[in-house]
Amino acid sequence: MQCPLPRIAQPWLPRFWSALLLGLMLVSGATPAAAQAERCPKLVAENPFLKHLGSRALPAAYVAPRQVGLTYIGHSTFLIETAGGVTVATDYNDYVRPSVVPRVATMNRAHSTHYSLNPDPGIEHVLKGWREDRDPVHYNLDIDDLWVGNLQTNIRDWRGDTIRNGNSIFVFRAADLCIGHLGHLHHTLTHDDIGALGRLDVVLAPVDGSYTLDMDGMIEVLKALEAPVIIPMHYFNESTLENFLTRFAGQDYVIERRESPELVLSRETLPTKPTVIVLPGSQY
Repeated sequence: MQCPLPRIAQPWLPRFWSALLLGLMLVSGATPAAAQAERCPKLVAENPFLKHLGSRALPAAYVAPRQVGLTYIGHSTFLIETAGGVTVATDYNDYVRPSVVPRVATMNRAHSTHYSLNPDPGIEHVLKGWREDRDPVHYNLDIDDLWVGNLQTNIRDWRGDTIRNGNSIFVFRAADLCIGHLGHLHHTLTHDDIGALGRLDVVLAPVDGSYTLDMDGMIEVLKALEAPVIIPMHYFNESTLENFLTRFAGQDYVIERRESPELVLSRETLPTKPTVIVLPGSQY
């Protein structure tokens, strides 16, 4: 585990070290994964003035500057909205879609509820998390006030064989928040994977415990990522969700259930104690 750096009073120093690190990566020929970690650097200190705020819920109808809107559509699909008006649909498919045509759609290849053969032609950026030749695919996109990157993982086919680079963990950064969508994750992450992902403030995690990663493995991944907010997805039924929540409640996490599928997130309102937030959505 990395040791957090002490809080630095001079406001220019974090920018100096960030620029220096980026320069060193460029000179040394750093990988796209390393560059991604720079986009979402690890938190260096806790702000003591934010402790009293907790995990406030705000209406998602309005996304102000320094905020990000998040709506759970269902299964593995979320609608992410930035203050600048960029919209993203994760694991965009032909069964469960948001009511708006997103500017960005990410997809994974596990099965047809995670990708679309007929994406809406109005989508500006269709980002497939795999290549048919199984070579790596890397995204490093700036779209107005949103940045999108990815980390590839492997998946199993129906016979249990490994499909290399079949899944992407997509990372979205807006308003100084980093949101990671684990996709159809089938295996635990290595130390290098965790380092490449960098700081994740919100993790959207499949918790079915069978079609994706088993429950023990998923808990291991989520604990390693150390995100302040975890939002379960891809759990099919209430009993599977309850199994995950029961297991996670013993991991020093707060469990919150919301009545609305919408959240507005900001750095100022991140919970100081790791929290699992359950949002209602279609599981079909």
